[in-house]
Formats: sequence, structure tokens, C-alpha cells
Amino acid sequence: MRILLVEDETTLAETVRRGLTNEGFVVDVTHDGVSGLWAATENPYDVILLDLMLPLKNGYDVLKELRERLIWTPVLMLTAKDGEYDQTDAFDLGADDYLTKPFSFIVLVARIRALIRRGAPERPVTLTLGTLTLDPGSRSVRRSGTVIELTAREYGLLHYLMRSHDQVVSKSQILDNVWDPAFEGGDNVVEVYIGYLRRKIDTPFGLQTLTTVRGMGYMLTGDRPTA
Repeated sequence: MRILLVEDETTLAETVRRGLTNEGFVVDVTHDGVSGLWAATENPYDVILLDLMLPLKNGYDVLKELRERLIWTPVLMLTAKDGEYDQTDAFDLGADDYLTKPFSFIVLVARIRALIRRGAPERPVTLTLGTLTLDPGSRSVRRSGTVIELTAREYGLLHYLMRSHDQVVSKSQILDNVWDPAFEGGDNVVEVYIGYLRRKIDTPFGLQTLTTVRGMGYMLTGDRPTA
């Protein structure tokens, strides 16, 4: 089981990391909200432990953006705050559990295992475009029943394109909706990932559904055989 811990108190983070590792978990650690959001977007996790008060981007904003990007990994909020409104805000944004510092490590492990057993929260319905399907619940993609393995970034890109099917979307629109707001690279990264996606959803199936509209952007359509 793989855990992401987003905690800016380095001593606490290291203590929790060691303890969870001893319990058999694989633990990745980041110390600010921007890095935590990036890690959660780029990698699959079974549970995310998310501190509320983080530098660069607070836990509320990280959680909100995760859910907006349809990343449904269970999130357990860790915070020194214990007001009922703090808990309510976290749950309203899509948190699955809430643990106030200082906490018992035994309780933390029990809460993590409970979240893993429970699974992710309610997801929206499966998206379908021709023979291509995307299930936000399992974060799985299939073409004519064949499973297509995608990275987290490729998945986010495909999800955006499927929601915008039969419309031309520009590189800037894709960056705004799929990449982190803190991303400082050039828009050529979009072209690179479009290529990755084509080689997975089209090429093996003899289709040409993800096309480049010269000077404008990209468009995803229903099944169309390669010319």
C-alpha cells in the first residue's frame, strides 16, 4: 500500500514516515502544498495524509484541486485545529477523515486501514466516446474492452479531452485545466503528452480520434479509422 504524506513539520513527517514504513506501507513525503498536489497528481496512492496548514498552498486548496481534477484517492486531514467548522469545511471539500494533532500513531494506522477498506468516495459516471470509456471511479480507461494503462497526467489530459469532445481546445486551455497552476514550463509539454496519449488510445487500435487542428489546438472525436 502506498501513502502520500504532505506535512511541513519535518520531524513529525519523518516520525510518521518511519512508523508507517515499519507497518509495511510505502511512504512518499512532501513538505508543502504545491509539491503535495504535484505528487498526488503524478502518482497513484491508496491514501493521502494531508496537513491543513501548509506553505505555498494550504491543505484546503490542495484537497479542493484534487477533487476538481477527479482524483478520488481517500484523504485524511492532519491538523492542529480542532474546531467543528474546520472539520465541516474539510468534509465539504471531499476529505474522508480528520485527525487532530497530537494524535496516537496507533489510531492513525487504524484510520488509514479503515480508509483503504472503505475505498474512495462516490465518483461520477463513466464517460464514453465511441469505443473509448473512462471510469473516474477506478481511474481506468478501456478501448473496446481492452484496458489502456495511463499515467496520472495522461489520465487527466484524456479526461479533460473527453469532457470537451468534438471541440477544439488550445494548449493554454489544456494547461489551465490539467497542469498545476504553479507549472512554469512551456506549452510544448502539451504536444508531448498529446503524442503519448495518441500512441495509447489510437495507434494500437488503428484509429485517429485525437487530432491536431493546425494553429488552434487539439480535438478528440468518436471512432474514426486511420486514413
